[in-house]
Amino acid sequence: MLLHSVEVARIAGMIAGEVGADPQIAKAGGLLHDIGKALTHEVEGSHIEIGDEVARRYNLSDAVKTAIAEHHEDDRGSAEAFIVAAADAISAARPGARRDTVEFYLKRLEALEDVANSFDGVQKSYAIQAGREVRILVEPESVDDVGAASLARNVVKKIQENLVYPGEIKVTVVRETRATEVAH
Repeated sequence: MLLHSVEVARIAGMIAGEVGADPQIAKAGGLLHDIGKALTHEVEGSHIEIGDEVARRYNLSDAVKTAIAEHHEDDRGSAEAFIVAAADAISAARPGARRDTVEFYLKRLEALEDVANSFDGVQKSYAIQAGREVRILVEPESVDDVGAASLARNVVKKIQENLVYPGEIKVTVVRETRATEVAH
């Protein structure tokens, strides 16, 4: 977690410097954005809530508190909060960025495919883009277009209920029919 936070701080500082935001605020927000994760075993609440409380307790500037509190929000109150969120996503998006072992990484991809393959009509599934997307090929005679949309929703629901994963996972269902004839 420390290596990830240091990397986010460095990336955030570089981005802030390039776009005219405050690099010091971006670096501090990046370094402390996940401080709540270090304390989740000691205190109840999400890592965002815990991080916000730590920032208040230590009288960090409002700008740094905003970057910590809003790094997972859709609407951010400052450029630095947006930059910290972007730097966090950049750092987390790399395969092995969180020092996962190859074995753990492969098990996570396999678990995604297993969830998709557990549904009727699924021919094959592929976890791609470092586990950020699952492509599901269905049997066109078993799954119609409406069923394909329903399958995508059901796979997302099962992933949310059963797996632990960073960020978002896009689920794409592919239903394809082909007609082939051979001329002799």
